[in-house]
Amino acid sequence: MRFWLTFLCLGCAAPAWAAHAYALWGEPRYAAGFSHFEYVNPDAPKGGELRLVSNLRTSTFDKYNPFTIKGNAPAYLSTLMFDSLLVGAMDETATGYGLLAEDIEVAADGLSVVFRLRPGARFHNGKPVLAQDVKHSFDTLIGPHTSPAYKTLLIEVAGVDVLDDRTVRYRFKQPNRELPLTVGGLPVFSRDWGVENGKAKPFNEVVTDVPIGSGPYKIGPVRFGKDITYVRDPNYWARDLNVRKGTANFDQVLVKIYKDNTARLEALKAGEFDLMRFFSAGDWARRVTGKKFNSGELVKGEFRHKLPSGFQSYVLNTRRPMLQDARVREALGLAVDYEWMNRQLFYGAYQRVNGLFGNTACETRGVPGPQELALMEPYRKHIPAAAFGPMTVPPRTDGDSSLRANLRRAQALLKEAGWEVRDGALRNAKGEPMVLEYMDSNDGGVRTITPWMRALEKIGVTLKFRAVDFALYQQRLQKFDFDITSMAYQGTNNPGQEFADMFGSAAADTEDSGNFPGVKNPAVDAMVKAMTSAKTEAELLPACHALERIIAHSHYLIPQWTAGTHRMAYNAWRLDKPPTMPPYSTGEGWVIDTWWARK
Repeated sequence: MRFWLTFLCLGCAAPAWAAHAYALWGEPRYAAGFSHFEYVNPDAPKGGELRLVSNLRTSTFDKYNPFTIKGNAPAYLSTLMFDSLLVGAMDETATGYGLLAEDIEVAADGLSVVFRLRPGARFHNGKPVLAQDVKHSFDTLIGPHTSPAYKTLLIEVAGVDVLDDRTVRYRFKQPNRELPLTVGGLPVFSRDWGVENGKAKPFNEVVTDVPIGSGPYKIGPVRFGKDITYVRDPNYWARDLNVRKGTANFDQVLVKIYKDNTARLEALKAGEFDLMRFFSAGDWARRVTGKKFNSGELVKGEFRHKLPSGFQSYVLNTRRPMLQDARVREALGLAVDYEWMNRQLFYGAYQRVNGLFGNTACETRGVPGPQELALMEPYRKHIPAAAFGPMTVPPRTDGDSSLRANLRRAQALLKEAGWEVRDGALRNAKGEPMVLEYMDSNDGGVRTITPWMRALEKIGVTLKFRAVDFALYQQRLQKFDFDITSMAYQGTNNPGQEFADMFGSAAADTEDSGNFPGVKNPAVDAMVKAMTSAKTEAELLPACHALERIIAHSHYLIPQWTAGTHRMAYNAWRLDKPPTMPPYSTGEGWVIDTWWARK
């Protein structure tokens, strides 16, 4: 689970209901009274239908509640149905503009933030959005029936106070410039959702109750297992608001579900839906063809963005005894021949990931500076010695480097870690062979894993590929029951408390947390705390760099690859769009939010 927001302190010493936005660092891009975001067409016509394919890996959905742990909700439901106090712009980072909230005030001591709600804000049932609903939503999200990631993300929130019907205050345990954005980005839903006969059901029993949000769309026709249609609310309370002008232009958004990638691609070529984003370089290079592409009805578009590169990785589960030694983990990474894969499998479409914060101000290079060393030195015994030197660089297999040399280095590391070839197999002191399992939810994943498996075999490591259905895959992830898997971690320009969920010691033992590698390291906890308590960007960056060095040099993750564009095929006869894509768009989000139907 990820949130688009991470927040700031306005530094207003005197109370004033004048803050239309909150920027983590510096000033908001859009001044008070702006008419609309620059990347939208404020005169875009309303009407028509956008037909999408689900962007989720699940092949069905069985609930409408996107916040509970069990089951699967349909794609895009949260975005389309739930407004939040603040909303971000796609052409800047770390800023939230008032949506449900008309004003925001951060206390001078940074220990609270007050939001005043807009008088016209309404839920889909016509009732006003009140401070009591904001508090109810927060209390529900940190309750026992939702993902533990919410609890980790909001652990520094001391509580929520209803000051009057339209004024709500969040209190913080300590100053944290990010928290006003974090709480401002939480979904807000009605207290009436899940109420039957005047009594509220436990939230985990709110399954197919139609959500009562305040967003631009409501649920329309549904065919479980096949598709869901979201219908634009003609009475949407914020339709003329500056942060919503030129958005939510389609009368209907139909989301179809297909069983696999092949079925999706063939359905696109047949004209069954209007847009599909591609993550397979092979499909994009070789299989996005056909009559509708030749006629110009379907168009291939590559839209360059400035999003963080993220850190898509092979995740090594250190809860497994064989993966607890960092030297073993480093050896496994040395057997990945990325350059060959990029040439032969990916058509040169990707760049190698390195670290956590690529393509952001937090990206780490060179050796640690004085501020980084000051943060790291008290925890030296918990930090790999190499982290005090140059930042890691993924091993290469081109130029002066080779896979053979990398495998020799891997063998030396394994020997240092107590693994030697005995009786024809690589064994540890107990005589156990090194046999690991790579878990995937897709049979097609074996194509990219096979070269790695073959390279590992040369140094005595057996890596077995195991594909499981997605429901079992989710269950095993929740229980951390895997050796190795792949994870597409999204990047962020403004890292904060979410990294406690991904790498914090407490999360390592919390089922369904985001700490898949099982990191339990006081040095990591300290760096995350330093990030979240930073009062300036100058304080944030050294903490980010220190965290990135520790994670990278500990080899919990084997970096994979990233792309600098969104690859999307779309129906140019049915859809129209603004001339340029905003740099921080997520792809489909730009389409859903700002495109419109051709007349």
